[in-house]
Amino acid sequence: MKITRKIIEIDEERCDGCGDCVPSCAEGAIKIIDGKAKVVKDQYCDGLGACLGECPQDALKLVEREAEAFDEEAVEAYLKSEEHKEAAPSSCGCPSEQLATFPQAGACQTANTPARMNSASALGHWPVQIRLVPPTAPFLKEADLLVTADCVPVAYAAFHEDFLKDKVVMMGCPKFDDKESYVEKFTQIFAANTINSITVLIMEVPCCSGLPGIVTRAMELAGNEIPLSTTVITPRGEILR
Repeated sequence: MKITRKIIEIDEERCDGCGDCVPSCAEGAIKIIDGKAKVVKDQYCDGLGACLGECPQDALKLVEREAEAFDEEAVEAYLKSEEHKEAAPSSCGCPSEQLATFPQAGACQTANTPARMNSASALGHWPVQIRLVPPTAPFLKEADLLVTADCVPVAYAAFHEDFLKDKVVMMGCPKFDDKESYVEKFTQIFAANTINSITVLIMEVPCCSGLPGIVTRAMELAGNEIPLSTTVITPRGEILR
């Protein structure tokens, strides 16, 4: 059934086929076809606009027009279909942006892991960079979020065991990345998802100190109050507080 609603419109003249918009659409509504981004089917597009900020050519916009109603069941079936699974990534897009979730090792698998690999990875999803995680990523729903400065996993040896287990991680550097883009991304995430808790991990260096503030400001903008804790790690890999 067609209704009048908001939906993504793509300007083919502006689009250069880079593929940056594709991974930001958790519903799989956008694909690169013949070198251009296209909406596969109207019913797959939820009209939230999570892909808008990812286009370097400003080729995407939200319009209001008559279109098939968004269909969650159709999206779920499409994401499980061979058509979606076999879709080749854009030749220009980065494979690091493709959404994925990983099953965690069970007790039997852990027991049969070689001794040198006893510390199994606790990572349960991909991507992990703040800039690459779309606000509509399914692994964000009801998540315990771990926001970490990207130096922390290098400095803290037991990062996976002590912090990452059972959490959704997003990592970045508040010194080298755009702080306002971080605020915008977290605001979108907090507005679109129910986040159970947030743990922020930072290094004992001045450039890391802004990360908790970024998260707090995003919560305020989204109008959500989420339990938040911050842990500081020293360059020698010790927990300071």
